[in-house]
Amino acid sequence: MSLPRIAVDAMGGDEGVRVMVSGAALARRRHEKFKFLLVGDETAIKAALDNHPNMRAASEILHCEDVVGGSEKPTAALRRAKKTSMGLAIEAVKRGDAGAAVSAGNTGALMAMSKLALRTMPGIDRPALAALLPTLEEHDVVMLDLGANTESDARNLVQFAIMGAAYARIVTGIDKPRVRLLNIGTEDNKGTEELQDAAQRLRAATGLALRFEGFVEADKISRGDVEVVVTDGFSGNIALKAIEGAARFVTDLLKTAFASSLRSKFGFLVSRPATELLRHHLDPNNHNGAVFLGLNGVVVKSHGSATAAGVANAVAVAARLLEENLTQRIAADLAELGEGRLRENGGSGGTR
Repeated sequence: MSLPRIAVDAMGGDEGVRVMVSGAALARRRHEKFKFLLVGDETAIKAALDNHPNMRAASEILHCEDVVGGSEKPTAALRRAKKTSMGLAIEAVKRGDAGAAVSAGNTGALMAMSKLALRTMPGIDRPALAALLPTLEEHDVVMLDLGANTESDARNLVQFAIMGAAYARIVTGIDKPRVRLLNIGTEDNKGTEELQDAAQRLRAATGLALRFEGFVEADKISRGDVEVVVTDGFSGNIALKAIEGAARFVTDLLKTAFASSLRSKFGFLVSRPATELLRHHLDPNNHNGAVFLGLNGVVVKSHGSATAAGVANAVAVAARLLEENLTQRIAADLAELGEGRLRENGGSGGTR
């Protein structure tokens, strides 16, 4: 089965062209159907392609020398959108020259450019940033929003739940994923007015391809007893950074402990299969590829410090969402719920 090609912002991320092209090449070695539009400095991209002959026939280069800076304000980046590798990658999706865009660049700029160029889907007020996080079970958990919206009302949270469930059905294969709202407690009377309102709406909704199971506390996110965790971008980003920090703390603590004595080093050799499994499970590159849900197109954000393996995972995420028609699934779920329910208590709807 052929797929629309994927536009890669080759200039984004901490190491730019070398890692982005290597990641795309690794993805293509795993899946030969992938094709790419590599956006960035043509000379640098061609030099990188010399190390990856499997990419030559599958890639087209769109030359661009301008790059969005990692600390550049989104408003400033927007003014240069059509002159930057990030902006041109997104524009390729808008024109239909690519099915999806992947960038490891500035998150705020990527969101601003994507929203302006692609617009939100009918029935969606705001896009949300969703990512997969590891759990103790075999399936990952989808968490959103992770920073696209610092504030979200009840209507936004309901829309996030619908989008997150559609994404979870693709990655977990579960027909009705379990959805919970992130809260300071699991009791029905806990949380803000927005959380209470969103919970009431989700409990009352019928026909949705999800199971709403109330609230979840942050320490239970990775237990594996929920497929979708919904929150606003402010709380979500803090929770994500805390989870990532805890994972680094555990791995660094183990390194220190195993190096502390000769006996500890011997213990490391004995327990190495288990520690390698832990390292693999906690490695963010193995879960790389956050998705902007709710846009008229697929945009995937790779971590700026991702390795080639991490970029390959982000590319694979984009391809899978194209293959599984994520945007159409979300549209179908919104139609199932009905505009009347979503527009309860007001709201202007998605950008047309």
